[in-house]
Amino acid sequence: MKGNQKIIDALNKLLAGELAAMDQYFIHSEMYADWGLHKLYERIAHEFEDEKGHAKLMIERILFLEGTPEMTKRDPITVGKTVPEMLQHDLDVEYRVAHNLKQVIALCEQEQDYQTREMLRQQLADTEEDHAYWLEQQLGLINRIGLQNYLQSQM
Repeated sequence: MKGNQKIIDALNKLLAGELAAMDQYFIHSEMYADWGLHKLYERIAHEFEDEKGHAKLMIERILFLEGTPEMTKRDPITVGKTVPEMLQHDLDVEYRVAHNLKQVIALCEQEQDYQTREMLRQQLADTEEDHAYWLEQQLGLINRIGLQNYLQSQM
């Protein structure tokens, strides 16, 4: 099905964000594993898999619309040096992804591409209600119980 080029371009922009989020979660998960923070490793490795699933859906939709997925472009990533930095950088990525998703959802409405809109709405819910919410909880825990207690709970 020949798709709208505006939608294909917007999906490629979103794909660049998903690929960057994947990369950032991947490096952070490996850092957590190296530091012995196994609970954080498991959760962030799960987030990596979620982002991979989001990227896959974007690729499939771009291909369905007879576009070409741009796999070489990625948004910049920010690798943290401490657990709070890593969690905050991951949260910043999720906020950026949510913002971009909302913009493309609005474009889909304007261009009357309701199937793409629905796919993106599901990803937005996952981004806001799962990923960002969990990261906000972790940063809140660090503030409430202190970093050392938090790190001990993640071993």
